[in-house]
Amino acid sequence: QVQLVESGGGLVQPGGSMRLSCAASGSIFRFSGMGWYRQAPGKQRELVATITSGGNTNYADFVKGRFTISRDNAENTVYLQMNSLKPEDTAVYYCYAQSSDGGYWGQGTQVTVSS
Repeated sequence: QVQLVESGGGLVQPGGSMRLSCAASGSIFRFSGMGWYRQAPGKQRELVATITSGGNTNYADFVKGRFTISRDNAENTVYLQMNSLKPEDTAVYYCYAQSSDGGYWGQGTQVTVSS
């Protein structure tokens, strides 16, 4: 059973930075891709960033230049470095992993950007 555990969320002021972590149970090499999604109150869940097993990355337009997704294969962890945060970045952030037998979600971590 795959488990994804997010951490690193919390309250940050506009313009601040925060790093989210997604720790997987077992090797992340088995996943063809991993990513971060977010869901704000009253809105649909949306893609934020993805990274393939080969390290190729993809970003939503609204985070390009501000967020960076990365992976540490030795630690079985994917990160999302978020800089220049805006109030509209407030949401629950979810980690996602795609394997040959399906997709898996973490439980989510709340990020609140507010002064």
